[in-house]
Formats: sequence, C-alpha cells, structure tokens
Amino acid sequence: MKRRTFDILMAAGGLFLAVTLIFAGGLLTWAHSFIGNEVHTQLAAQQIFFPPANSKAVAGPEFAAMRPYGGEQLTTGAQAQVYADHFIANHLKEIGGGKTYAQLSALSIAQPDNAKLAAQVATVFKGETLRGLLLNAYAFGTMGTIAGIAAIAAFIAGAVMLVLSGLGLMHARRTSPATEILSGHPAHTPAPGTSPVHANGRQPSDAGLAAAAPGTTGTRPA
Repeated sequence: MKRRTFDILMAAGGLFLAVTLIFAGGLLTWAHSFIGNEVHTQLAAQQIFFPPANSKAVAGPEFAAMRPYGGEQLTTGAQAQVYADHFIANHLKEIGGGKTYAQLSALSIAQPDNAKLAAQVATVFKGETLRGLLLNAYAFGTMGTIAGIAAIAAFIAGAVMLVLSGLGLMHARRTSPATEILSGHPAHTPAPGTSPVHANGRQPSDAGLAAAAPGTTGTRPA
C-alpha cells in the first residue's frame, strides 16, 4: 500500500471517529441538562428546607454535615444525600431506638395491641420512604454530573481527532504519487546525465554497457 493511500485512509477513519465523539458529546450534554433539570424540579416541588445552622435540630455532632446548608432549600442531588443520610437517618435511629423498619414491623406484628409501637412503625416507614426518594434523586444527580464530565471529554477527544485528521490529509496532499511503498524501499530514478547504479553501489563500465547493448561488439570505437 502506498503511503499516500495509507494517510488518506487513516485521516478518513479519524474524521469518522471525530464526528462520532462529537455526536456522543452532544447526547451526553443533553443527558446532563435533562437530569439536572428534572432533579431540581422534583426536589424544589417538595419545598424542603434545611434547618438553620444554629437550630437545636442540628446541634449534635452527627448533624455536622447539615449545618453548611442551614436555611437553604433542598434542590440538588448532593443536598438530598446530606438531608437523607445526616438528618432523616439520624432521627429515624432515635425514633426507632436503632431498629430498622423491618425489625419494628416484625415486633408490631408480634404485639398487635401495642399502639406506641404501631406509631413508631408508621413514622419510620414514612421517614424511610422519604429518605429513599431523596437518595434516588442523589443517584440521578450523580449520573447527570458524570454525563457532563463525559461530554467534556468526548468534545476534547473529538477536537483532537479533527486536528490529527486534518494534518493527515495535508500530509497526503503534499505526498507525491511516486512515494515510497510501506512494504519496501523506494525505487530510485537516476538524475539526467548520470549513469545508472547497480544494487552493489558501483557504476557499470563502458565495456559492460557496450556488451549489454544488442548489436554491439562490446568494444569502444577508435
């Protein structure tokens, strides 16, 4: 295969890859925007606000992660994770005495006349449901963030491939059709006015040339 043909094929492949990467970057950008908007819309509709930083509800050391968001409305996946794991979860441990909903529910079934226990089960169930919804929002928000990072990487890679493909096409344009072959060495054509050179690097003698010419005697004329 000639070098010029090889350069053109590689450049064409690079252009195809660049277009694919840019297209993928566009899809990832759309995914990032869509997920971010959906998470924000759904969380904002719940009208959940963080307690003020100086509130007694977040006074303990287990609520330290809550205080930086004091008084803010919950609208992002990162905020949802903090609220779920550092506010709801801590209060549920206090309400249920460290027991999970499944454990409390089993106790309530065994003690059907225990109204206090039934109330604990109902409260923990509601809290765990809200916590699960918030953690789902956090998961989707994280996916949106990853999609945004992947989109940037795809755009950068696509731009690099475009530049490399352009350079490859420029090199192919400047390459002569009589270029070297990838599988061997280029054939050398002697310059005008010079004698051909054998493979051993020596020029043939006049006698040899005369002997090689048909119809000659192999001797030089006087």
